[in-house]
Order: sequence, then C-alpha cells, then structure tokens
Amino acid sequence: MEKATGSLTPSLKSKKRVKPIQFTLLLLAVFSYSLTYLLWSDTHTETLPINAAAIVAQCRALHLTPGPPEDFGSRTESDRFQDGTKPTLIRNATIWTGLDNGNEVIRGDILIDKGLIKKVGIVDESILRSYADLVVLDAAGSWVSPGVVDLHSHVGVMSAPLLNGASDTNSIKGLVQPWLRSLDGLNTHDDAYRLSISGGVTVANVLPGSANAIGGQAFVIKLRPTTERSSSAMLLEPPFSLNGTYVDPFQRPRWRQMKHACGENPSRVYSGTRMDTQWAFRQGYNTARKIKNKQDAYCAKALAGEWKDLGDFPEDLQWEALVDVLRGRVKVQNHCYEAVDLDGIVRLTNEFKFSIAAFHHAHEAYLVPDLIKKAYGHPPAVAIFATHGRYKREAYRGSEFAPRILADNGLDVVMKSDHPIVNSRHLIHQAQQAHYFGLAANLALASVTSTPARIMGQDHRIGRIIEGFDADVVVWDSHPLALGATPKQVFIDGIAQLENPYTSHKPESAQHIPHTPDFEKEISDAIEHEGLPPLEPETAKSDVVVFWNVGSIFLKNKTTRGISEVFTSALKDGVLVFENGRITCSGSLEACPGALSYSNALYLNLEGGTIYPGLVSYGSTLGLGHIPGEASTNDGPVFDPLSAQVPEILDGSVIKAADGLLFATRDALLAYCSGVTSAVTAPTSYGFLAGLSTVFSTAAAHKLVDGAVIQEVAALHVELSLSSGISVSTQIAALRELLLGEGKKEGHLGRRFSEVALGKLPLVVNVESADIIASLLVLKKEVEAAKGSSIRLTIAGATEGHLLAKEIGEAGVGVLIEQRPYPMQWEQKRLLPGPPLTQSSAIATLVSHNVTVGILVGDPSQVRNTRFDMAWAELESNGALRRSQVLEMASSNVETLLGVVESNSDLVATSGGSDFDGKVIAIISSRQGTVHLV
Repeated sequence: MEKATGSLTPSLKSKKRVKPIQFTLLLLAVFSYSLTYLLWSDTHTETLPINAAAIVAQCRALHLTPGPPEDFGSRTESDRFQDGTKPTLIRNATIWTGLDNGNEVIRGDILIDKGLIKKVGIVDESILRSYADLVVLDAAGSWVSPGVVDLHSHVGVMSAPLLNGASDTNSIKGLVQPWLRSLDGLNTHDDAYRLSISGGVTVANVLPGSANAIGGQAFVIKLRPTTERSSSAMLLEPPFSLNGTYVDPFQRPRWRQMKHACGENPSRVYSGTRMDTQWAFRQGYNTARKIKNKQDAYCAKALAGEWKDLGDFPEDLQWEALVDVLRGRVKVQNHCYEAVDLDGIVRLTNEFKFSIAAFHHAHEAYLVPDLIKKAYGHPPAVAIFATHGRYKREAYRGSEFAPRILADNGLDVVMKSDHPIVNSRHLIHQAQQAHYFGLAANLALASVTSTPARIMGQDHRIGRIIEGFDADVVVWDSHPLALGATPKQVFIDGIAQLENPYTSHKPESAQHIPHTPDFEKEISDAIEHEGLPPLEPETAKSDVVVFWNVGSIFLKNKTTRGISEVFTSALKDGVLVFENGRITCSGSLEACPGALSYSNALYLNLEGGTIYPGLVSYGSTLGLGHIPGEASTNDGPVFDPLSAQVPEILDGSVIKAADGLLFATRDALLAYCSGVTSAVTAPTSYGFLAGLSTVFSTAAAHKLVDGAVIQEVAALHVELSLSSGISVSTQIAALRELLLGEGKKEGHLGRRFSEVALGKLPLVVNVESADIIASLLVLKKEVEAAKGSSIRLTIAGATEGHLLAKEIGEAGVGVLIEQRPYPMQWEQKRLLPGPPLTQSSAIATLVSHNVTVGILVGDPSQVRNTRFDMAWAELESNGALRRSQVLEMASSNVETLLGVVESNSDLVATSGGSDFDGKVIAIISSRQGTVHLV
C-alpha cells in the first residue's frame, strides 16, 4: 500500500505564490491606506509606524470569512498528493455522487490522479491513453460513494487499545479552555485507524472530550498513514496560524473547529450544576468579547489613521480561538442533550452573537425543532446516534425516529460515532439504521458524507464525488445502506488503503436500497409522548390468529433445539395458524386447508415476511437497570472477593441476579418488540466473581407475573482479565481452589463451585485474552482429571478466541462473542476483524472448528438489534453460515451455553421481509398461549 509523505503543514505547499485575487486585495489595501494617510497627514504630525501597512492589512483581514481560495476549484493537484501515486480508473461503477440533494446516481467511471477526482461518468479514451501507468479497477457495477466522514470522533485521542497515557480527550484544569487542542494529543499508533478505514471512513473530526464547557479546539484529519508518521501530516486544511506559521492577511482563513459541552458531563466532572456551566460559558465569552471589542476599536483607529498612542494589537493567545468564534471563523461542535441545555445554548448564541455548527448527541432535539431554529445565525445541524440511547438521564428520551423527525422539520441530520463509544468502522451502520427507521435514503447516505463535510466547512473538497474534489472514494460490495455493506476498496487522496481486500458474496437484494417499513404511527407516538411512548405489547383478542402471505418459517426442534427452515416459497404463500393457545398448522396454503376461511380469526398479512423462534440475549445489564449511568436506577455491582473486603454477613454467599431483577425497563420492552423475548443476565461485577445468572421474560411487567422469571439460576459467572488490578495468576489460583475444593470454602459459594466441578452447573468465564483462555483450558483438564467429571465451560467475550479455535472446539467449550469486535483493551488487540481485512470473521472461524457459538450483545440499548447482528454474521461469512445457524446463535445456542433448561418456545413474526426490509409485528407465545401485537 502506498503511503503519503505528508508535511507539517501539508496543505500549504504553494501558498506563498501571490494569486490574482490576493494581488487585487493588496492594491486595494495599499490604496486605502495611502488615501487615509494623505488625508490624515495634513492635520497630524505623529510619526507613521514602520509597520503601519501590516497593521492595516491585519485589521482588514479580520473581516475575511473562512473558505478556500477563489481559484481552489481550478487546482490540478491535491496539496496532499503523494509523489509516485499512480493514477486509477474505477470502471463500470454505480456512483452515488452526493449531488441533487443526494439523489443523483450515475453509471460510469471515475478517473483519479494527483490525489483528485479528474473525471466522473464517461471518460474519453484519448484521456486514458495519456496515462502510461494507469491502474484499472473494474467495479463490475458495484456501488461507489464518497468516503465516510465522521463529524464527531475521538480517534487518536482515545486510542485503542486504551492504555495509561493513551487517552487525551479531557482536561480537568477548568471548565472553559478554548486554548487546548486535540492535535496535541493525537496518537499516530491508534489501532482504530486501520479498522475505521476498512469501514469506509476517510475523514474524522477529532474532538476533545465533554468534561468541560469548552474543551478546546478540534482538528479534521484524514485517516490514512503518512510516511512522515506525524500527527500534523494527517491534518486536512490546518489553520494557517498553526505552530506560528506565517498568515497571509490577504488569503481567506481556514475553518477552525471547537468543542463545547453542556449538561451532565461538565456538571459531574466539576461537581457543579447546569447553572455553573452556563455561567462559565458566559464568563468565557464575555472575556473573548472584550478582547474582540478592543481589537475592533484598535482597528477603527488604525484604519482612520489615528496612530498616536495606538500601541500593539490587543490579543491573548489563550483566548484568540474564542475570539475567532465571535468573528464567525470557527465551527462550534456542541455536545448537548436535553431541551433545557439546548435552550441555554440557543440563548447564549443570541447573547454573544455566534453560531453553532451542530448540536451533538442531542437526544431531545427532535422534540424541540423550533427552539433549535432560534439559534443565532442559522439552525445548527443535529449529529446523533441511531439507536444507542438511554445510557444516562439525558439520553433517556432519545428516539430511533429522531433523524426522520428532524429532517421533516428541515434540520440537517448527521449520524456520528463518538468513537470509540460506537466503533467508527461501523458509522455507515448508523446511517443504515436511521434509514430503516424512516430517514430518506438520500439524506441517510448524505448524513455520513456530504452533510458532515458541509457542517465542518470542508464541502469544497470532500463529501461528494465531483471533478476536482479529493479522491476519497469507497467501492462497496453492496448498497451502502444495505445491512452488512462492506468496502471492497477505499481510496484516500487517491491511494488505495486496503491491501488484498477480502469480500463476501452478497445476495442480489443487497445491491438495492432496502424497502424499509412504515413507522408513521410510531413516529407520531414518539412526539406525542415526548420520547416515552407506551411499549407494552397488545394481546390479540381473537382465539384464532392466522399469519398469511408468509415467505419463510423457521421452527426449533424441541428435543435438539436445532432450528430448521420448514417452509420457504418465492410465492410467499405460507400460513401459520395459532388456535386456542397453540400452533395448529404451518406451511403452505395447500398444507393448511381452510386457513383463510375462519370467520372469527385475526388475520395478519406478513407481506412475504418471516416467522422464526424468539431470540435470547446475553452479555448486557438488561433486566438489572433502567438507566446504566444512573446509580439509583440500577441493581448495582456486587462485592469482589479478590479486590474488596466482602461484608461478614455475605461471607460464603453467591449473589443471584434473580434477586435484583428490574422489569418493564424500556430497553427490555424495546428488545421484546424487536423479537428478543427472553434474556439471561448475570449480576453486575467489575471483578473476579459475579454470581449466578437468571433467565427472565423481557415482556413481563413485574416479577410476580407468571413466567416473568423463567429460570431462577442458570450459570455461575466469573471474570479473568489483565485489567482487573489483580494478577491473572492470582485469579487462576483462586478459581483452581474453588473448583478443586482444596480451599474448603464453606457455605453457598463452596456448594456452587462443587456443582460446577461435577458438571451440574455451567461455568461462564468472561475472558478476552488468548493466553488466559489457554490457561483456562489447562485448568479445565486439571479439574476434570481430579474430579472425574466434565465441566460445562463457556467462554464469554473471547475477542482473541479465534487464535485457539481448534483447541476450544476439541475441549468442548462454547463461546459467547460479539458480532463486531473492537480492541478497546490490550487483551482484545489480536481480534479477527473479518472482511475486508481478513477472509473469515471470528464467528465463522469458531464455527468451522465445531465450537458452539452464541452472539453476545454488551449494550442493553442494542439488544433490540440482535436480529440485525445475527443476519450480519451470516452476510459476512461468504456462505459459510446459513440463516438457521445464525438464528441458533441468537437463541438456542445461547440457552445451551448458559444452562437454560426450558427452551424459549416463542415465535417472532416479521412483515415485509427480513433484515432491514422487515418489521416485527407480533410475538407468538406458546408459553402464555397468546399472540402479542407489537
């Protein structure tokens, strides 16, 4: 892979050349100054300062607005061009250009040279013949889009793996610090760069964190590595003043970026209130305003020729960036969630006369669009997550329909990652989800390309496929809004970033924009109920419910728990009859005569949709909390016997998650409405011993409802980690003592570990490192030899488990693993990322070695997306996994690995197809003998 040289200020190669527009401005300034001086000199005898012309030029430059030079569009070579990069022709592509409000799609070619897009559409052969070393990539009709642009990222300043000294996001030196710069903490060795590029991300706005009201200046970078290997070489259009670089007063300045934050984060870090934060904002802006006013007064005198006692230009290095905000030269990126905070910032903008580029996170923005439009200057864009929410109070009223609602109100919508909160490799998935929940396709794709480029002031060179723009281009293996869309190649500055990329075969349907469901009622409810619409399912009143126009039916074998596709038809003429609490017939209309002739039945048209077994979740705190970030809404963590003194009253006890279950949480109800009808949850632990997991219904109103607690005890859970603060050898020694009984631990704890050693109770060990997994497998053999029994061992996490796939399979150990790995910790560093970086995914690799695999979901707000995760696992396996297998991974395999005795017998009905085309409309509960309409 070719790499760029880069330079300290890579965009300044030719800036010393005086351009015509600059020369004209210079003449005007000199003429203006000369005229002023002639008039002034008749009545004044003061000595003219030797730097008078420079002062006049500096003062006039204060009124220049940021943007590219007038002749930027005529450039023939990118300022970031790497010498030796060969020209490339992407032939036979389906090109989403970003033009026509994101609606233009053309079939043709893209010619790339000198780091620029030279031609889009039909490229004349005479042009091609002029290139002797042209590299040709046949896209074979593949979709091509601009590079994905992340408006809100901490890549490089919250580096992966996260080590001491690797996080430079927040300062705790004060609430208002506009003088800080994310560039000063930008790590060039972040493992995330390569991963993010493999997801099509080419540009990121690297923001300081949100601990401060004003956290500092942000910098826009391109993610490709440069041969200089410096942070500065990654910058896209750095401010001319960076590192004291000479500033040409006749050249338009470049846009700067700054991070603001309001609400919980600054208040929590500084033990203050929203009132303290707002005063800090006002105080900081008042300081900047005073400096600006002094500068304006100084320049008024200078331009009037009043040189006497003028002195030096008033400026302050600490506050110059905030002064630039008031001069309209900075794109303010504002972390802000709730209406109360949005209102405070809107008032602030009008008090001090500055604009906000975008409100970020902004979970309540969709509820107050008219308020946002009152911001000074122009309505800010809104940069949000798709479904990640409810993690703290501010995010509790967030809605998956927010992008659609905001767009309907004429506001710009940006989908962002807040990397690594959401792995920016999958930023395109945020756009996919936004589209699924109602955002128009053109706006969804624009939300991660052209819109963020415009919001950060870089839409003159990135975000669209236009002649003369930077050659940041992604060739996709399917439509970018299709589930699992993966780059086949990524170009940054015309340089291919993927060396020998791997691709998975995708179905023909994935080449088209998904036909997303109708959510009009849900959108209306979200607004009416201010983000908290009722989620409890409605029970069908009829004793007979007939599902018709069914495309496929998957059923679980009650004995083996295996899942099979028992019916499929291109005619979508399947039916399933649920009568008096049980399924009486399923399959084709021919196999179920009379299915459409019931007089008192409720008929549900699935429009070619699917019926499949209810899904089962594990891995998050689902069922143990309402708002993870609010201690008063959670069961809370257990005492860890290796790192803390356990109260004497609990000595010998094992904590049971069943005792702390919290029902009717919004995450659980959303999961149920999305087909996850039961979940296994273990006590929350940040140490060695967690306790006993439980199985519960995600739809139950409270614990006393019949069937709320499906199984009181499922498995015993422990964690082995390099990050615990206790040596791994100590953790293994403790586990050995407990399993072999040599420690003679009495009470409940001793009995439970004895059950594990005898194979009566599953042991689930949360472990990521391949080295610790190896030690665990050795311990398993040791205990089994001593006890003469077989341990039912399951490994949860297992990011590095693929390195021992053969050994894990031979040991009969199961694995619960996330579908999309990320190296947050050192022990996750050796992940298997899957296509396009590796041929196989971790899940497919484990399955190929006969490992029973279950899908783990670590975020309670994302449990609702389990059906997308399992489908994604199938799509990236290149045919190695079938739909029935991934269904097992999200249901029966989870049960088997966690010791669930009574298998989930619910069925889920989706209308309109599967994946992004389908919508869950009903849950068929054989256990309760009802059909729930969701």
